[in-house]
Amino acid sequence: MRPLKWIRAARVGAMARLAGMVALIMTSSVSFAEQFVLFDATFTFTKEDADTSKPSKSHYYVRGQAINPDRPRNWTSPVDYRNGTVHIRTEVIEKPAGGEPTTWSICYIPNRGQGNGYGCTGTVLYREKGVYEQDISMKSFWENDAIVWSEGIKQMDLVIKDGSGGKGHAHRRPDSEKFFPTKMRITLVQVSAGSTYDPSLVPNLPRGTGTDQGKPKAKATGTGRKTENER
Repeated sequence: MRPLKWIRAARVGAMARLAGMVALIMTSSVSFAEQFVLFDATFTFTKEDADTSKPSKSHYYVRGQAINPDRPRNWTSPVDYRNGTVHIRTEVIEKPAGGEPTTWSICYIPNRGQGNGYGCTGTVLYREKGVYEQDISMKSFWENDAIVWSEGIKQMDLVIKDGSGGKGHAHRRPDSEKFFPTKMRITLVQVSAGSTYDPSLVPNLPRGTGTDQGKPKAKATGTGRKTENER
């Protein structure tokens, strides 16, 4: 009878291992469904870069392999990112001295648009080096309804501006040396409706990074509000 007991024990053990694997797979799937990194870009931006960026000046373009190639095509189903939030982590690595207020418009360029054809949120208005983090509703930023979210996002446009926002492109300033050169790391994490941003799920973030770290040291400038945010 011993062999029979061993067989039964082996079956029980195998079933337990299988259950554990299924649970792990389900947990991983849920984690991915709750949030994903749209892009994590580290870059230096000079006055020359701002003057020569095409098709528009003061723009840094996140496209090709720089934007997550595994991002969902449909942002409304089966996981609802359209009605969720976006976590914006802005790391100012290098910035000219003087504390000139600076911000970046962050524009979603869709595969298919309507009306205006794109929508923009943005970073906080910052004056110095550091890490700034914020959570923005996907339903609150400028022209968020101008995007057909079920068709997905093609690329992201980052636009450096002064404290006036809107048309305040930094390359137009006569005192452009207050803005350039700069080095940035901007990370966008899309969080599904009903979920909460979890920094532990984001690759390559420094320890201690999270919603309670690096709170904005300056007032936000219209980010998350339905105000003019022209590229």
